[in-house]
Amino acid sequence: MDGDNQTTVTEFLLLGFSEESEQEDVVFGMFLGMYMVTISGNLLIILAVSCDPHLHTPMYFFLANLSSVDICFSSVTVPKALVNYMVRSKSISYMECMAQIYFFFAFGTTDNFLLSVMAYDRYVAICHPLHYTLMMSPRLCVLLVVLSWVITHLHALLHILLIVRLTFCSYNAVPHFYCDPYLILKLSCSDTFINDVTAVAEGEMIFMTPFVCIVISYAYICSKVLKMPSAQGIRKAMSTCGSHLTVVCLFYGAILGVYMHPSSSYSLQDAVASVIFTVVTPMANPFIYSLRNCDIKGALRKIILRS
Repeated sequence: MDGDNQTTVTEFLLLGFSEESEQEDVVFGMFLGMYMVTISGNLLIILAVSCDPHLHTPMYFFLANLSSVDICFSSVTVPKALVNYMVRSKSISYMECMAQIYFFFAFGTTDNFLLSVMAYDRYVAICHPLHYTLMMSPRLCVLLVVLSWVITHLHALLHILLIVRLTFCSYNAVPHFYCDPYLILKLSCSDTFINDVTAVAEGEMIFMTPFVCIVISYAYICSKVLKMPSAQGIRKAMSTCGSHLTVVCLFYGAILGVYMHPSSSYSLQDAVASVIFTVVTPMANPFIYSLRNCDIKGALRKIILRS
């Protein structure tokens, strides 16, 4: 390498989706609108669960935590992209980029774990309704949430420690609107073998464990539902799972679209899947959970009338 290529970078350039001013205006408007909807929608869910005593149950406790994580997850990437557009800059400092990667890992994985905890909650509610209160005690609910946060932050810490030991040379352009860990690793001029092995071994275990728990939970739920004698019982059981299943499909579909297919270069398909994963899913969750949920709609109606 020549001297220029040996220069260590102090910032990265987030190229975003387009170099054309008109297209950037459209993207900015879309991102600003979706971010505002994400914050307000998830805050309303948290407010509804907090203020209505009828919603102080395990299912809504987990839903409020999921909304909190969605706010945090969306706030990791979108505000920086909006600020860069307003100041007409594409730069992000090295420390900001590392912080963004850490919280991207932490909150993205916490979403994953909370979805598996919610699947287990639905399994207990449908397959063991008489023991639901005993099995889903407040202490267990808090423990499941705390464990989810601890495991995912340890996961994020492991990966960020492996990334900060790398050297990044003169080329620092990231073809995205945030510091995607996969794209950042490709910019390194150090050996990323340990990072790659860790991503495959530990990363896939962290990803697959909640996913397998969700699949097993719904396998038991389907088995129980098929044995129900009345159609009304089947409809009631499935109505409690429909919203969660929709979110699960959206969440894992986006992850598969981003990280689970071989790609030598960053493509439009990757960009769309990334936006769905980081922006659309956190925005859609409040709508998915509230539109078909009479309890949430009732609580929100009370809050609006009271105000």
